[in-house]
Amino acid sequence: MNSRAQAFTLGRPPGFIYRQTKRQTKRGVPLVLYCEGAALPSLAERYGTPLYVYSAAMIRQRYEAFDAAFCGIPHTVCYSVKANSNLSILRLLAGKGCGFDVVSGGELRRVLAADRKAASKVVFSGVGKTQEELTAALKAGILLFNVESDSELSALAECAGRQRRTAPVALRVNPDVAAETHPYISTGLHKHKFGVPINDARGLYAKASGSRYLKVCGVSVHIGSQITDVSAFGEALARVAQLVRQLRSDGHRIDYVDAGGGLGIAYENPDHENSGGEFSDYVARYAQALTTPLQGLNVRLLLEPGRSIVGPAGLLLTSVIYRKQNDGKRFLVVDAAMNDLIRPALYGAYHEIVPVARHSRDAERSEVVDVVGPVCETGDFFARDRELPEVQEGDLLAILDAGAYGMVLTSNYNTRPRPAEVLVTGKSSKIIRRREKVSDLLRSEV
Repeated sequence: MNSRAQAFTLGRPPGFIYRQTKRQTKRGVPLVLYCEGAALPSLAERYGTPLYVYSAAMIRQRYEAFDAAFCGIPHTVCYSVKANSNLSILRLLAGKGCGFDVVSGGELRRVLAADRKAASKVVFSGVGKTQEELTAALKAGILLFNVESDSELSALAECAGRQRRTAPVALRVNPDVAAETHPYISTGLHKHKFGVPINDARGLYAKASGSRYLKVCGVSVHIGSQITDVSAFGEALARVAQLVRQLRSDGHRIDYVDAGGGLGIAYENPDHENSGGEFSDYVARYAQALTTPLQGLNVRLLLEPGRSIVGPAGLLLTSVIYRKQNDGKRFLVVDAAMNDLIRPALYGAYHEIVPVARHSRDAERSEVVDVVGPVCETGDFFARDRELPEVQEGDLLAILDAGAYGMVLTSNYNTRPRPAEVLVTGKSSKIIRRREKVSDLLRSEV
């Protein structure tokens, strides 16, 4: 690749990278964004837009980075299904030996559909597990229930008693550790709905050990999502380690510490966290923060990464429908909308947006635009006052780092069918979720 081409290597290697193409256009010879060996314009032509595109190689690489970082301690990586629950992605991870973190009975069914044998590596979290969900998890034989309240402890004991099964239990403790993240996804303070106060834990463990059908196995903690300062994780695990020692002195056997998930990614200026060896270094720092407080405890560490595995491995491909100008304010109206990717509207979240075709530096002009969707809401936007290379109607844009909390948060608002999903491996692509049709939306209504 020549020096000019090297100037436009934006993307998320190894999954997404610009490459030279021999295909001539009216505006020169562009660099085109590829997912592995598949050109995104070809995927758009074949599958339509909006379209979620995932890199299998990048998902594997990022899982392997986690597994390698914790090689010095017994551990199980339990992928957080809520980040992206597509069956093909679950199967890919199960094939690598991955476990799973689920927060609903529906997610448990997805895991079992992907790989029935994976049940023995499933941890079940969440504040509102129903008796039906608890019963299903007991029958499946999951690894661990992360219990979040006194009432849930009683409900689990009742369900286990009816089945004459023993439920393996960890209490999710709330360490009251502040993490620098969006308030909607912070979970580690006493004001949040999650977990039990760490100071109340010993009494609840005593109650659990008094039940014939509950087996105390571990301690669980999760302080929030999209956390990039690893010191917050270390602080939480130090408090958990102290609790483990207290519980063992009380006579409890603690085999597991579930450190939760929450390791963030860099949606903006992502050079260090999102690609190649730099990501491995980032995860290594995370591993050191978690394992240092646990030294000498002889426990198996359970990890629940989600976003950090699949986030940069996916993007949302969308077409520019219209260019619009209102008194000097410029808009790009695209065919994706807030119902397809709600993070910008819900959290004010930043996603890098790039044209799929890039041109030579001399030919490329930039402009400041709002990138918006067709939904009838002012909040339907992907970027505001964003400087982007100039694109025309019919051109393709890629909304990067959309592999996590993208498709799983879609809706049918404005009676909009949800996008298709494609998984790319090398030069080959396969549809892993068909595009919805309006007829699909109407079928269940009476």
